[in-house]
Amino acid sequence: MKDLLNFRRYRLQNGLRVLLLEDHTLPMVSYQVHFQAGSRNERPGITGISHLFEHMMFRGTTRLGPEEFSKIIQARGGIVNAFTTQDHTTYWENIPSEELELVIELEAHRLKELRITEESLRTEREVVRSERKMRIATTPYGAAVEELYALAYLRHPYRWPIIGWDHDLKRLTLEECLRYFRLRYAPNNAVIVVAGDIDPQRTLALIEKHYGDI
Repeated sequence: MKDLLNFRRYRLQNGLRVLLLEDHTLPMVSYQVHFQAGSRNERPGITGISHLFEHMMFRGTTRLGPEEFSKIIQARGGIVNAFTTQDHTTYWENIPSEELELVIELEAHRLKELRITEESLRTEREVVRSERKMRIATTPYGAAVEELYALAYLRHPYRWPIIGWDHDLKRLTLEECLRYFRLRYAPNNAVIVVAGDIDPQRTLALIEKHYGDI
């Protein structure tokens, strides 16, 4: 257990925090970017925007088409996914160690050049609304859990579901999404965690190279 906690901590000039853990057991690396952008950071009227934005992050950039980000990583032998909780949104990849710079470059690129358009908002909003409807309709206790949280956290943002209320989702605007992105996806609101077959100094240098100008 002691070895697992032997990580190195850094902070870039733009406020981005970095945690590195060197482990050469396998020629693999786990790369995670955590943003303090969970459902507790929302308010009535924009509930569900954190989870919606998780979807929007895969809709393409100025040079990558929708889902192309994931396809590039998968073609190099990696896996990629994301998830949203009450407290944060996390984007992660597990990759062969020789592909580390590719992932660092791609993750930094979509922070700098994400395409946020009315079309992508309409598409992903309907995907999320369908996902919400399916959860409630196909899970016997789905609605009960939502009511339980609403009663248990009367004055706390945990009271609304991570996926959001449908009446808020269908009213979310592009301006609100852009505002949320600028506020919550800033470097000083993020933590990068890299663990596995890495050289810590080289990894830090690569992160500074690609994220330092954000």
